[in-house]
Amino acid sequence: MRIVLLGAPGSGKGTQTDSIIERYGVATVATGDLLRAEVAAGTELGRRAKPYMDAGDLVPFDIVLGMIENGVRSLAKTNPKGFMMDGFPRDLAQAEALDTLLAKLGQPLDKVLFIDVDYEEIVKRLLGRGRADDNEDTIRNRLRVFEEKTAPLIDYYTRKALLSKIKGTGTVDDIGARIRAVLDGIT
Repeated sequence: MRIVLLGAPGSGKGTQTDSIIERYGVATVATGDLLRAEVAAGTELGRRAKPYMDAGDLVPFDIVLGMIENGVRSLAKTNPKGFMMDGFPRDLAQAEALDTLLAKLGQPLDKVLFIDVDYEEIVKRLLGRGRADDNEDTIRNRLRVFEEKTAPLIDYYTRKALLSKIKGTGTVDDIGARIRAVLDGIT
């Protein structure tokens, strides 16, 4: 099972990711973890990424994609249950590049889940967390960025017949049950 989980900040992706991993035994392909591992291992990609990471800059896309390729190749050997992308793709160009890469590796996506939550509900949730960086202006800016960059992926994956919209309201268990109803159909 190879999946992507999309949703705006505060939609519950992190909570549901943990449940998916536990239930289905998939591994995560987390770009941040891959970057840190490549740097720690001193690989060529790690050496190329390190100056950007040390400066707090975004690592160039070609380096990130190379790390994803290495991660997916490794997981294909070690975890036959599949993987779940974490934090990637974030925009249309990344989605297209990911699809090309996964096709090349013979590991195409099986499903893209979109946890759909009304923005006013998200604002309420995030303000309720009490984090210092979760003020209303910051939250609305994060939602604006999501709308501009990530929301086009919904149309992209719908056209590819990979997207399932998951109603993201109700209890954590309610949302998890909706996700399981979709994923149980592809295992």
